[in-house]
Amino acid sequence: MQNINNRPMRVAAIHDLSGFGRCSLSVILPVLSVMGVQVCPIPTAVLSSHTGGLGEVEFRDLTDFIQPTLEHYKRLNIDFECIYSGFLGSEAQIDHCLEFFSTYKNALAVVDPVMGDHGKAYRTYTKRMRERMSELVGVADLITPNLTEASMLLNDEYPTAPITRTQAKSMLVRLSELGPKYVVITGVSMATNEIANIGYDREHNSFWYVPCDYVPVSYPGTGDIYASVLTGSFLNGDSLPMAMDRATRFLEIAIKTTFTYAQDTRYGVMLEKSLPYLTQRDVLNNYKIL
Repeated sequence: MQNINNRPMRVAAIHDLSGFGRCSLSVILPVLSVMGVQVCPIPTAVLSSHTGGLGEVEFRDLTDFIQPTLEHYKRLNIDFECIYSGFLGSEAQIDHCLEFFSTYKNALAVVDPVMGDHGKAYRTYTKRMRERMSELVGVADLITPNLTEASMLLNDEYPTAPITRTQAKSMLVRLSELGPKYVVITGVSMATNEIANIGYDREHNSFWYVPCDYVPVSYPGTGDIYASVLTGSFLNGDSLPMAMDRATRFLEIAIKTTFTYAQDTRYGVMLEKSLPYLTQRDVLNNYKIL
């Protein structure tokens, strides 16, 4: 999609870059590019691979790169239609993200609050970091936590049993009260025996869910892929439920494709075989009212 200046939409993507394993910027760049969106990567750190079981990782912190990059963009008068943050390694990086968001107030503010999974916080996320993440959530238009991160943001116990629709709606509304207009919680086990991605549009007070086919495997980077497709869909004019549906369907295709090849799960999804789906502007109708 072109904007009025006859150029692609631009996203400033403030994430880490893992060279191997298909996560973070290594999936965000191709996903958004194939959706017609220009990604301007602002790496918070560079890693030889992701940290999920691939041995001792080479790591370079790039915290001191972020703020000078913003200053350079300001000197160039570069506009962005979206600022999109992901995993952050320190309070200083949260401060730099807040500065990006405040500089580009008219841009879609997307915060993927990457803090934990499977009921546990990542070891790098201190109590103070979790508190500071609420500041980012407070200035966001759209947030995409998983159920673990949603519970952390709400200071709730992680639900070990499937949740009801009433519980799901309560979580979505409470998260929206922290600031964002749109809330999407991914990978929720519902009391209806479904795995679903659930969402809330505060302006229209509408609740949505998109059920997912269960595949008995877990791959790194799927949250990054989902949030990126969701972001690209929003920038291309999709409504919240349409964007959720597109992101869910693409991730389903990528996971199922990879599963059929019996790939080592540590290597991430076979994104390259799945990207053509995102070039289609099919009409979606798998979303349902929550």
